[in-house]
Amino acid sequence: MKMRILPLAEAGHLPLWRQPVSLLFLMAVAMPLAFSTWSALLNNFVIERAGFTGVEIGWLHTVREIPGLLAVAVLAILLLFREQSVAGWMLMLLGVSTAVTAWFPTLGGIMMITFLSSVGFHYFETVNQSLQLQWIDKARAPKVLGWIVATGSAASLVAYAAIMLTWKALGLSYNSVYLASGGLCALIAVFCLIAYPRFEAPHPQRKSIVLRRRYWLYYALQFMAGARRQIFVVFAAFMMVEKFGFGVEKITALMLINFIANMALAPLIGRFIARFGEQKSMLVEYAGLFCVFILYGGLYWFDWGLWLAAVLYVVDHLFFAMSFAQKTYFQKIGDPADMAPTAAVAFTINHIAAVFLPALLGYLWVTSPGAVFGLAAGMAATSFILSLLVPRHPSPGNETRLGGGTDWAQAAA
Repeated sequence: MKMRILPLAEAGHLPLWRQPVSLLFLMAVAMPLAFSTWSALLNNFVIERAGFTGVEIGWLHTVREIPGLLAVAVLAILLLFREQSVAGWMLMLLGVSTAVTAWFPTLGGIMMITFLSSVGFHYFETVNQSLQLQWIDKARAPKVLGWIVATGSAASLVAYAAIMLTWKALGLSYNSVYLASGGLCALIAVFCLIAYPRFEAPHPQRKSIVLRRRYWLYYALQFMAGARRQIFVVFAAFMMVEKFGFGVEKITALMLINFIANMALAPLIGRFIARFGEQKSMLVEYAGLFCVFILYGGLYWFDWGLWLAAVLYVVDHLFFAMSFAQKTYFQKIGDPADMAPTAAVAFTINHIAAVFLPALLGYLWVTSPGAVFGLAAGMAATSFILSLLVPRHPSPGNETRLGGGTDWAQAAA
């Protein structure tokens, strides 16, 4: 059946549950059910079933980030399909791939299924970010995005609570949990594809790669965010298992605390950004992350205990919850027709370092884990310096405190 195409301006007449923002919230629920469950079980799964060390986990995350580096390829897909449809199908790929993860308990098998789930995750996130920036009004964006982050955290909270409470009590296996979480994500994706009209934004998106000189600061912030976040994603949770011997239920309980905190604080962060601006949010985030990574290093340099490690892991997540300030910063400076191509370009830039850092740092990890976190602290400090250039009221022509600029290059639309 051909889906109805509905201009965004007319979507307000639909029932609340069928409106565009409601679809964004629903997808915000579906994605973490698969991805967060995969993340929660991954380190225990690969250590117990495949005997991974820091070297293998580094290579696994390098493979996982390749689709992110190739995010610009989504522009070719958008020549044939609408962003909304691509979001639904990529969400389904993520769910199905997660569901069958435990069927491949070898290095090659885990890398293959991780690559497929990563295609779903990264391409979904690319178009989802574009849809958020097109469908949410600029004035409301910080608050609405804060609530979307809180909603995703709530979905993760439910998934983690279920794992923590039933893992031992019901004798659950990796296979049963992956099947349940990934399958539910895939079912929600199917519902998203068939229950909503195709919403038509007022500004058609360019389908070609676009680089603009005036976006340079946004690109730089994305690059540093990708490099810095990889160190946390790859090695922080791995440290909790390898150094402190955390089992599935303890790792899950720790993540449960993270998402309870995110649920409570994400809407407040949105209001903070709306009131004080993106720059102050970024400065707080990067200063906090610098301190966290230095203290992570201290866990190895001074042999501090697991309780500090657990506290740092929670605080780390809270600072990362502030990262959507970069989205609203770009929304304010960007051409409305640039949302989709720039989301794709930004994802690629974000993953340039992410592709090679995990593998390279995996080798450094086996000799000096503290040095890995020291490097992350340096990246946080660099991001802090870059954020000093973000204006209080960013807009086209006022992209940085250094002034705007002209385009580097723009392919024909």
